[in-house]
Amino acid sequence: MKKYTTFILVGLILVLAAALIGVLTFMKNQPPQQRAVQPLVEIAAMEPDSARWGINFPNQWTSFQKTATNNIDTTYGGSSQFSWLERDPRQKILFAGYAFSKDYNDDRGHMNALTDVRKTKRLVLTHDDLTKTTHATCYSCKSSDNPGLWAKLGMEAYDKMLFDEMTPQINNSIGCSNCHEAGTMKLIVTNPALKEALEAQGKDWTTFTRQEMRTVVCANCHVEYYFKGDGKYLTFPWAKGTDLDSIIAYYEESGFKDWVYPDTGTPMLKAQHPEYETFTAGSTHYNAGVSCADCHMPYVSDGAAKYSSHDVHSPLLNAEQACGQCHTDVDYVVGRVNEIQDQVHTTKQNTEDAIVDAINAIKAAAANPGADAKLLDQARNLHRKAQFMWDFVSAENSTGFHNPEYALKILAESTNLARQAQMLAAQSVGDMSLLATGTYYENGDAAPVATPTP
Repeated sequence: MKKYTTFILVGLILVLAAALIGVLTFMKNQPPQQRAVQPLVEIAAMEPDSARWGINFPNQWTSFQKTATNNIDTTYGGSSQFSWLERDPRQKILFAGYAFSKDYNDDRGHMNALTDVRKTKRLVLTHDDLTKTTHATCYSCKSSDNPGLWAKLGMEAYDKMLFDEMTPQINNSIGCSNCHEAGTMKLIVTNPALKEALEAQGKDWTTFTRQEMRTVVCANCHVEYYFKGDGKYLTFPWAKGTDLDSIIAYYEESGFKDWVYPDTGTPMLKAQHPEYETFTAGSTHYNAGVSCADCHMPYVSDGAAKYSSHDVHSPLLNAEQACGQCHTDVDYVVGRVNEIQDQVHTTKQNTEDAIVDAINAIKAAAANPGADAKLLDQARNLHRKAQFMWDFVSAENSTGFHNPEYALKILAESTNLARQAQMLAAQSVGDMSLLATGTYYENGDAAPVATPTP
């Protein structure tokens, strides 16, 4: 009898110990609770001045201010605003005829967004020799003034205004009101374009969990988008889905183009920064329930206070905090990230070479009066798709790490389409010499167009 009593007691102790460990683990991973005291100041709805919010939430505000100066680079990214055109001269060719071939800098921290958008040379776009001043739509992801302006003007009227017309009303860079509801501090959708895109998929963001919202709020800005119609209405191409194939199908159906590539006649698409679409396309971390904020805004402590750091930057810069919450061997994790990014970077450059070769072949074929128009149009269509697919990976700010398998699959298909485009261009004029590779200059200038075959 004593033997069984001992077994029962040991069993009870093990069960209680396991339960205690489970409770403690659960409590450890819970977000900090809202303060049980009155706020020091009342925050007006859609208050654009983040310093006001900072009176009630000093830790979050202090950490967010660091985004103004955290200009540390990682191997393939960072926030020093380096020039992609200098780092990768092929992109001068890839974006020829478009403003990105003249000015394409990497993004700095959130508090620099307003300053940087006003300095970019892309404010004036050149299309078909007609200079047009860009619309206020370009302010959409740059300022905490926007939620209030959208509520006041409506997004349609906002987007129809020119950039310079809107400037006097924009005084604050990205801030608290872009993600939070004043008073409750709930994470919310503030960009009307995101709300419309979710509704187009039959989704109601107000039903999402807090953990889901720690990713969805990033989609207020970190997404693929385009300016629709003459009013430059901000639109996310998600009506058919958020995966790349669905986005391409959307653009094909709408016939949208950002610009026409010079000397090839290809109607081109420019990808923006599809972090949300890439991460949510079945990535390992997304499937495990990890949010954007878990890695880019990890929980930290200041004495007894636990809060989400708002110094948003690459997790590689604070791997112990960002990765160490889930991974015990942080050095191994950082090594794996480096391996993945090296592979994606090398593959991406190979894809660029294939697209440049396709461009040169199409240029030569288009200059030939005897070119088969049908084959040439097919080559153009493949060029359009191949470059957008490459750009979907290139413009996404993780060098593939947000979804490595997806990124490599996209680049492989992009290379395939580019080589098919090159082949079709050569076939359109019966000139197999157009299948030559590597015909571009190291400084990024386009190679000379071959003399048309009679």
